[in-house]
Amino acid sequence: MLGIDRYVYRQCLTVLAFIALGLCFAIWLSQSLRLIELIVNRGVSVGTFLYLAMLLLPRFLEVVLPIATFAAILFTYHRLITDSELVVLRATGFSQARLARPALMAAATASILGLALSLYFLPTSLRAFKDLQFEIRNNFASILLQEGVFNSMTDKITVYIREQAQSGELLGVMIQDERVEGRPATLTAERGALAQTDSGPRIVMLNGTRQELDRKTHRLSVLAFDRYIIELGDVRDAPGARWHEPQERYLPDLFFPSGSQADRYYGHRLTVEGHQRILAPLYPFAYALLALGFLLGGEFNRRGQTGRVMAAIAVAFLVQIGNIVFNNLANRSIGFLPLMHLNLLLPIALGIALMLRRRGARRAAAPAAPAAAS
Repeated sequence: MLGIDRYVYRQCLTVLAFIALGLCFAIWLSQSLRLIELIVNRGVSVGTFLYLAMLLLPRFLEVVLPIATFAAILFTYHRLITDSELVVLRATGFSQARLARPALMAAATASILGLALSLYFLPTSLRAFKDLQFEIRNNFASILLQEGVFNSMTDKITVYIREQAQSGELLGVMIQDERVEGRPATLTAERGALAQTDSGPRIVMLNGTRQELDRKTHRLSVLAFDRYIIELGDVRDAPGARWHEPQERYLPDLFFPSGSQADRYYGHRLTVEGHQRILAPLYPFAYALLALGFLLGGEFNRRGQTGRVMAAIAVAFLVQIGNIVFNNLANRSIGFLPLMHLNLLLPIALGIALMLRRRGARRAAAPAAPAAAS
């Protein structure tokens, strides 16, 4: 790598890293606020909250990486033009390809990082995030111990606790159990305790009553008890038993799902996510070529490059909007899948055309001058 290539490449990479980290931190900070309810309502520790928030970083980095690449190349090359450095390089015989090479190397670096995110880090982090979030939301120890609140564990069981003693004993317990179809039961007890067993959590209730209503006969059965145990293990699924969303899956799992009922129902979503994983690492190249096409195409203008910069930003904005819109449309109907690929190919073709067409125009104009003079 020549000295000038290292210089421009280092400039692009520095600005890219600064913009990517800044955007990623801003998005991470705003999205992390949604997890505050886990601390407030679920009693999650600050360490667990920070770990959950860190697991979201690969997803945010994948989103901002193409935008950061575009902004970095646009900023670096615009500065080189305004400082007349590119004019000097052109005068020494640098071709369009030689001028664009450092930016494409920076885009390749971003694409390699994006490929690693798409293939491994993104599904791994999101799966860990969803599993931990699932455990927290289904952790009966953190749900049941909330005083004075009707806690809905599922749509079949609701638990209320008046007070919890420092020893862990539950005072004033009421449970609404509707797991048996047509025979809802209401259990009340003076005292109780939550116990964790190998078969799952259970509540031991002392000195209470159990009222069961038979909706067919409209008969109410009342049972007084000294000690009653209600099993809750059957209403809690293990994290591994839940259906993994498309973003949590690795690439082979997206194109070759297990064949379960849920996978067959959401098969088109898995396919769309698989194509998006392949396309996402290529977007840094598309945005890099857009920036290069608008800035390197055409002659040097002493009045500045503001118009070209704004045009490049407008086109990049449309490409980003198209990426979101076409992805949503493809999730609704697989017929829109080619538009996702077209949205990537068009900016690549436009960037190359802007550089090659104007370069060809200058070459065609050069022989015409001597002919006119003769």
